[in-house]
Amino acid sequence: MKLTTLKHALVAGLAVAALATAGAAVAQTAVTATLRADQPGAVIQPEVYGQFAEHLGRGIYEGVWVGEDSKIPNTKGYRNDVVAALKQIHVPVVRWPGGCFADDYHWREGIGPRDKRPTKVNVMWGGVEEPNSFGTNEFMDFAELIGAKTYVAGNVGSGTPQEMAEWVEYMVSPTKSTIANMRRANGRDKPWKLDFFGVGNENWGCGGQMTAAHYTNLYRNFAEFVRVPGGTNTVKVASGPNADDYAWTETLMAGAARNMNALSLHYYTIPTGDWKNKGSATEFNEQLWADTMVKTERMEELVSKHSAIMDKYDPEKKVGLYVDEWGIWHDVEPGTNPGFLYQQNTMRDAVVAGLNLNIFHRHADRVRLTAIAQMVNVLQAMILTDKEKMVLTPTYWVYDLYKPFQGATSLPLEVNSPNYTLGKSSVPAVSASAARDTAGVVHLALVNVDPNKSATVTVKLTGAAGKAVKGRVLTASTMAAHNTFDAPNAVKPAAFTTASIKGDVLTATLPSKSVVVLDLN
Repeated sequence: MKLTTLKHALVAGLAVAALATAGAAVAQTAVTATLRADQPGAVIQPEVYGQFAEHLGRGIYEGVWVGEDSKIPNTKGYRNDVVAALKQIHVPVVRWPGGCFADDYHWREGIGPRDKRPTKVNVMWGGVEEPNSFGTNEFMDFAELIGAKTYVAGNVGSGTPQEMAEWVEYMVSPTKSTIANMRRANGRDKPWKLDFFGVGNENWGCGGQMTAAHYTNLYRNFAEFVRVPGGTNTVKVASGPNADDYAWTETLMAGAARNMNALSLHYYTIPTGDWKNKGSATEFNEQLWADTMVKTERMEELVSKHSAIMDKYDPEKKVGLYVDEWGIWHDVEPGTNPGFLYQQNTMRDAVVAGLNLNIFHRHADRVRLTAIAQMVNVLQAMILTDKEKMVLTPTYWVYDLYKPFQGATSLPLEVNSPNYTLGKSSVPAVSASAARDTAGVVHLALVNVDPNKSATVTVKLTGAAGKAVKGRVLTASTMAAHNTFDAPNAVKPAAFTTASIKGDVLTATLPSKSVVVLDLN
């Protein structure tokens, strides 16, 4: 190469480098926030990190239960790798057996010797055979195995108050009644702890196509027969609204607020807004990323408005708002059974999870339990399996990052963030929440929605004497980055090193499309 040509190349290279540096400087969002640690709010109940396991696709069978004779390593039929992964994120509660499956489920078909249980057809999900191998005993023992509380959804749609009452008796009665002795004959002497009981599921839809007034009367009838022994407590959960059906909440609270302990709310993020064409989990452009974030942030509006209605009838906030079905719903993976709702899980899903959890933290006074849909192999799953293989999803790692918030006290965090905007979609570029755990450590959760720009967040600390900060970050090079069975660690948390404290000011630079949790000591 001639000297002059070399000089030209060097000059051109320096120019490109300068432009890149200038572009990087421009491609950054400046965010300010004020943490008011001296004004503690409500405790973030551990159950806000609940899971949902329905008899749907491979969620139960293969996902959790493989049977004692399986070649997949298991403990009494429960696959060891999944159990260990769920213990790692401290799963606080599991909701079962549905979902839409619940109002078709008759509990007596799922007890006793497995080879004697009837085989039914799962008419709700895929029309496949349901062997009833995983029933009440298997679920309750599974919850004990992973250290989780139990949330059982009862059958109102096709069941009776008597059937529901006898199911509760089977689970919790310490007496020598015929039904309690049936439990003993099936291998369980001591009663289980039934922590939460849902009186029906989506009774406005798959749970019976009921009106609000009809369900309100049925709820009062059925709930009366959810009877537990003295000295024990089971939270009774009413089947609440679908998304923005505020009239349902109004009717139910007006007619049955004093008969319930909690009201459920279901809302799914549909990226396209079209239930018939939701979009691929892994093949999407930035506009669909932005649209997804807008639809996710709608959870803030739904929780706020339903809470306001509940406040009218329950100003003391005795009734919890349980968002016991939520998450991002994509089209199924190509080549899989449409009724199994199996989808991949990318960095986009992780950001969606962080946004929702931050919303729930901010409403900890009313939102006391949530259940992401679903735990394994279904919708926005924590875990995916393929026979003996297992992979942890980006959403799983968000739950791992957020573990310190379980049981911590929420702290006000006022965030002033510019918006991330693309087309008609616009949301705050950075979402955040904060809490102080029982050891006095303050935790900050920060989500950078922007898939292109990093964000420098400057937080004024009030009432928090932080001297050191450490944390972890979940991010990836692309919006659609995800873990596969061949590459299980493509998206995984790493140490976060771009945060510092000087005096009463915390500064952190968040990578684009990232979820960060910081610990202030």
